[in-house]
Amino acid sequence: MTTRPRRPDAGPTALLLALLLIAVCAACTGGGPRGTDGDGGGGTAAGSAAPDDVTGHIVVASGRDVTGKNGIRQQLIDAWNLREQRRNSGFRARLVELPGSADEQRSQLLGALQSRSAAYDVVNLDVTWVPEFATADLIEPLPRDLVDADIIPSVAGTAWWHGKVYAVPFNSDVGLLYYRRDYLKRAGVERPDVGDDLTWDGLRRLVEALDAESAPDAYEKGWTTQLAAYEGRTVNAVEAFASAVPDLELVDGKGRYTGDVAELTDGIAELRRRTETAYTLQDAHSSDEDASLSDFAEGRTAFLRHWPSEYRTLYRTFSEDQLGVAPLPGRAVLGGQNLAVTGVSQRKGKAAELIRFLTGKESERCLLEAGFAATRTSAYEGSGGGERCTAVGPGPSASPTGEGADPVPRDAGGRPDYARDILLPALRKAVHRPRTPLYGAFTQTFTTRLGPLHGDGVPSDEALAGQLDKALRRALPH
Repeated sequence: MTTRPRRPDAGPTALLLALLLIAVCAACTGGGPRGTDGDGGGGTAAGSAAPDDVTGHIVVASGRDVTGKNGIRQQLIDAWNLREQRRNSGFRARLVELPGSADEQRSQLLGALQSRSAAYDVVNLDVTWVPEFATADLIEPLPRDLVDADIIPSVAGTAWWHGKVYAVPFNSDVGLLYYRRDYLKRAGVERPDVGDDLTWDGLRRLVEALDAESAPDAYEKGWTTQLAAYEGRTVNAVEAFASAVPDLELVDGKGRYTGDVAELTDGIAELRRRTETAYTLQDAHSSDEDASLSDFAEGRTAFLRHWPSEYRTLYRTFSEDQLGVAPLPGRAVLGGQNLAVTGVSQRKGKAAELIRFLTGKESERCLLEAGFAATRTSAYEGSGGGERCTAVGPGPSASPTGEGADPVPRDAGGRPDYARDILLPALRKAVHRPRTPLYGAFTQTFTTRLGPLHGDGVPSDEALAGQLDKALRRALPH
């Protein structure tokens, strides 16, 4: 097993005490309050609340933190609370994790904010929800400088709706290709390290090479992904459509449908090629993220389309000799979550300050080191580490006991080893899903109408495209 670079040891307690001493020194010197990135410009100055803010807890509603119990999001909030405690500001932040799937969380947030039944001050929104929540006046416009030039341009685009910043990128996401390096070596593949020049035709040839040799007993098919009837099917379809149709735009800037049958036909043909039985694990058609990850971890496939958060998980199972990661061939969908201030909040100014802290340079570096895809370019750059994570301790272990060495291959700066050369370029090239206040209707239509592609009696590409086009014209304005 290859020896992996390790980040310098620093216990959580020591690092948090260091942060606290910095805050004390800033107060003693009379220096002006600053955000995490040292920039307090725009909106309410960091360290002070708006005049009409009510002191108390700023409640942050979010989905599950993939970095584990007491994960990096909670650690960052704890660090902000330490600072506020020292300043005796009267404000604290509290993280509330919502149960259920992403669709269920969206429904919970919509219901709570529309009915004013839950006192959420900040909500962590999937990037596809921002237009919907902004159009419904459920979230507030934010200072424009919260989305500065350091944020990766493709990611920054998710913050805006109709010329205003509504939700600041917190953590990003993009489709990646995980692969079994040991399987490719066993099949005699000349280049078992997959590069950024891999195409889908090239991937098919690699699968054919695997199938022609004596494969491991667990191996069944070339690759797996998420094709069950939920958002995963939409993501895979948009990736195929965007790869087949350059500069594909299914909606305009106002969320109106602009697609046509010819574009949809090309996209469906590409999706069909990617999911052919000869190359795709049959269970992929009923798989979500967890199921596809499990199938790959069990050795049933050599390739897996998944998100950056699973880099840490997979290296708990495989060594560097066994596992590799590469950009997804073709176009990959951008995911992630953005932080927004709710319209019902009584602490809007201080909530915006909290967002400034959580999305600043140092916090983003902490998110990257813990396993999320950071939203800022500075988190990835600098051979010596640049803006190191010093606000919190090392990311939590995924083991039940919290014990064990960090399994993640890291660079000299403590970042996941693939972050700068694979993850950052993938984020820069990623494509958005359609940005529309009616995204729920879009994805439901897409998921449902593409279902016959994975069943018996499959219609032709042209026929299925015609059905999809009619359905999208009924679901969206055009």
